[in-house]
Amino acid sequence: MNLKNSYNRVKAVSSADFDSEVINSSMPVLVDFWADWCMPCKMLSPIVEEVAEELADRLKVVKVNVDENPDLAMSYGVQAIPTLLVFKDGRVVTETVGYLSKKALMDKLGEVIK
Repeated sequence: MNLKNSYNRVKAVSSADFDSEVINSSMPVLVDFWADWCMPCKMLSPIVEEVAEELADRLKVVKVNVDENPDLAMSYGVQAIPTLLVFKDGRVVTETVGYLSKKALMDKLGEVIK
């Protein structure tokens, strides 16, 4: 797999484009709340990118830097990072906090995307 391409699958979003990219998305969206200084976030990032590549036809994946977008983190109750929220039809349908394996993430996503 070409990792360079998978990095393009995960888009950074901010408060300015969150509604258009996440809330109004026609497909489910996995939102990765993270920060540069967070080691578990850095460990989870390659897994999130692999999932974005593998599920590109059924799932949109975006990242939100909590240091740059504290309002988004606050409005969705993000108190620890990494936090992964899955939105479907503009609503949060599942949430995980902390590092998880690719299998655990895929299992969690399997509950949401068919």
